[in-house]
Amino acid sequence: MEKVRIGVMGAYRGASMINYCENADNAKVVAICDKWIEGLERQKAALNDPDITYYTDFEDFIRHDMDAVVLANYATEHAPFAIKAMKAGKHVFSEVLPVQTMQEAVELVETVEATGKVYAYGENYCYMPAPYEMRRLYREGKIGDFEYGEAEYIHNCESIWPSITYGEEDHWRNNIYSTFYCTHSLGPIIHITGLRPVSVIGLEGTKTERRRRTGSKAGSFGIEMVTLENGGIVKSVHGGLYNHSIWYSVYGSHGRMECAREDADDGGIERVYLNADAYSGEYAPHDVLRYNPTEQHAEESAAFGHGGSDYYSMYNFVQKILGDDDADIIDVYEALDMSLPGMFAYRSILRGGVSVEIPDLRDKAEREKWRDDTACTDPKIAGDALLPTFSLGTPTIDKSVYEKMYALWRKDLEDEDGYTNAAFTQGSKKE
Repeated sequence: MEKVRIGVMGAYRGASMINYCENADNAKVVAICDKWIEGLERQKAALNDPDITYYTDFEDFIRHDMDAVVLANYATEHAPFAIKAMKAGKHVFSEVLPVQTMQEAVELVETVEATGKVYAYGENYCYMPAPYEMRRLYREGKIGDFEYGEAEYIHNCESIWPSITYGEEDHWRNNIYSTFYCTHSLGPIIHITGLRPVSVIGLEGTKTERRRRTGSKAGSFGIEMVTLENGGIVKSVHGGLYNHSIWYSVYGSHGRMECAREDADDGGIERVYLNADAYSGEYAPHDVLRYNPTEQHAEESAAFGHGGSDYYSMYNFVQKILGDDDADIIDVYEALDMSLPGMFAYRSILRGGVSVEIPDLRDKAEREKWRDDTACTDPKIAGDALLPTFSLGTPTIDKSVYEKMYALWRKDLEDEDGYTNAAFTQGSKKE
């Protein structure tokens, strides 16, 4: 089989994508880039592959002879790197989030359209066993038309914050707003239904003690109340509440489906419950279906993180490049349908919780309204449109917090049970 030649930007989070290419029959890694030299050296030692070239500069990296680029760099920097990569003739697999500003969103869409390159968004939770099965069931009409859904991605990262922010005060995770990282919760609902979001109301958690003691300047969690194009409503909640919870529930016109709750100890994200009638108003007695869906590539995906979903997102990207029209990628328009509700939810929060319309950048006329919109929390990008990281104002955090986080990160890095070469190749320690 022909192998797609892939370069990976980001040695840690990119480790899962590297691992895919090292084991797949349709792809191979030819280049890896990271500004962190120590990380590159660890990856080089773990892979021991003389055919891989290593770079510390993206401009040099992008000139390497390869077909596609995986962007596993900082979440606020994916769009400019994706644009450069596509203009250099490379297909792009972009980790979350796709854009930081509306200006980037407009340029990203237009670059995809102008170059014709494959752009795939790496929202891996869409490919988790339960939500992916729910997508199949919905597309088959098992529960009828979408009416309401709930999505949770609660991930208390306090214990791992040192290892994902390195004690850097200006690290993106310390400076995003509460609703920015929304696609692990909202994304699967969008992918299940195929419906576009049209408006959003945002809410923010203001109990922030856990955030402050790690160095994060955001609200503790975010909520998006999203109205979809058919009038259905989605409640999406994500962030740093105390214990983890990943859960998706979808109501239709003649049924309901959901995955198992983690605390129910019944398979969690791998188990589906389906309670549906044949038509609206039937109300026939029947058993609720409870099962773990059978996946097409269960054996190949078993060793991959996030319930095997890291495998499927990469597999579909590579297959799309190879000409498989049925490959299930998340294209640039769907990526923005997943992410823009978080961006505009925060604008809603800053306006006191009013409903805000979500632009559809498929419409070329709509793009003109947003072409110069740089509003975000990054002063290097926002200029005069700088937003606070928290609705009550960007907090000031003592530098000793970041010094502590740095010391803990270095300790983890040197721990033989922490960031070993084995963890590197599996991609198990980085999100």
